[in-house]
Amino acid sequence: MPPPPSLPPDLHRVLSLLPRLASPRHLLQAHAYLLPRGGHRHARLVSALLLASLRLPLRDHAAALVRRVHPSESLRAAARLRGRGGGGGGGGLGAQLHSLLVRAGHAADPHASASLVQAYCSCGSVASARRVFDETAASADVVSWNVMIDGYVKSGEVARARELFDVMPGRNVVTWTMLIGAYAQMKQPEEAIEVFRRMQVEGIEPDGVALLSVLSACGDLGVVDLGEWVHRFVLRRGLCQEVPLMNAIIDMYVKCGSVKKALEVFEGMEQKSIVTWTTMIAGFALHGLGLEAVELFLRMEKENVSPNDVTFLAVLSACSHVGLTDLGCWYFKTMVSQYKIKPRVEHYGCMIDLLGRAGCLMEARGLVQDMPFKANAAIWGALLAAARTHGDNPSMM
Repeated sequence: MPPPPSLPPDLHRVLSLLPRLASPRHLLQAHAYLLPRGGHRHARLVSALLLASLRLPLRDHAAALVRRVHPSESLRAAARLRGRGGGGGGGGLGAQLHSLLVRAGHAADPHASASLVQAYCSCGSVASARRVFDETAASADVVSWNVMIDGYVKSGEVARARELFDVMPGRNVVTWTMLIGAYAQMKQPEEAIEVFRRMQVEGIEPDGVALLSVLSACGDLGVVDLGEWVHRFVLRRGLCQEVPLMNAIIDMYVKCGSVKKALEVFEGMEQKSIVTWTTMIAGFALHGLGLEAVELFLRMEKENVSPNDVTFLAVLSACSHVGLTDLGCWYFKTMVSQYKIKPRVEHYGCMIDLLGRAGCLMEARGLVQDMPFKANAAIWGALLAAARTHGDNPSMM
C-alpha cells in the first residue's frame, strides 16, 4: 500500500484544530475551508472530520461527508445515522465512526484508526478500542500507540498502559509524559520516578508536563537529589518564568524538608501567583514555622495579593502550631467578612484544633455546634484529643 500523501502546511494546521473545535459552526467553517483545497483527498482529514462531526454531534453532516468521499453509500449512511438519534451513550459514538470509516474505505489508515480508537475510549469502550488497535497495530504510528495508552490511562488501567508502553517499537516525549503523569496522579511515585530515570537514560528531553509530574513524585518520596536535578534543568533551559513549574519546585523542596531552598526559589521569582504564596506559607506551617508563615501572609496582603481558601487553611494551621489563638480566630473571621470566602469543613477543623490546643474547649464545642454541616471524624478526633489533653471528660462531648 503506498503511503498517504503528506499534508500541506495549511491543511495540517486545520487537522490540528479539528479535535479542539467546540461548536458545530466552527466545524462547518473548517469544512468549508477544506473543500476548495482538496481536503477530501487526505484520509487523515476525512477521519478527523468524521470524528468531529460525530462528537459535536452533526450526524447528518457526517453522512454527507461519507457520500462525498464514497458516493455509493448515498442514503444508507444518512438513514443509519439519523436512526440512531442524538444519543451517544456507551460505545455508540465509536460504533458509528467505525461503520463510517469501514464503508468509506479509510479504516486501514493508521490516522483514521487512531481517531476510531479515541472515539471508543471517549465512550468508555476501552476493550473495543483495543480490538481496533490490535487490528492495525502492524501499521500503527506513534500517535496511534499514544492514543491507546491514553485511553488506558484515562480509564484508570495504568498497568495495561504500562504493558503497551513496554512493547512500543518507538516512543516520543508525549508517550513518556503520559505514563509518568499517570503514575504521579495514581499516587505511585516510585513508578513515576523509575520511568523518568529510564527516560533520562534513553536521552529523551522531558517537557514541562513531565517535569511537573516528576517533581510531585520527588516530593511524595523525599527524593531531593532528583528534584535538584530538575531544578538545575529548569535553570539551564531558561524556564524560570514558568510559574507553575517554579511553584512545583518550591513544593518539592518543602516536602523534602529543604525549606531554605524553597524560600530561595520563592524570593528569586519575578512573578508570583497566589499558588506561589500559598505553597510557601503552607511550607512554613508544615515545618512548624508559624511566625514565618504569618509574616509571609502579611507581606502577601501588603502586596495586594488576595488569599484564597487554601491560603487561609495554611495560615490557620500556622497559627495553631505556634499557639496564636487570637490571631487565628481573627483570620477566620476576616476570611468570611473581608474576603467573602465560605469556610469549608477543613477550615473548621483547623479552628477546632487551634482552640483545642489552647484549652478553649467551650469555644471549640460551640464552633462544632454552629457548623453548617455535619462534623467529620477528624473534627471529633481533634476535639476529643483536646479534651483528654486538658483533663476534660470526653464523655461530655
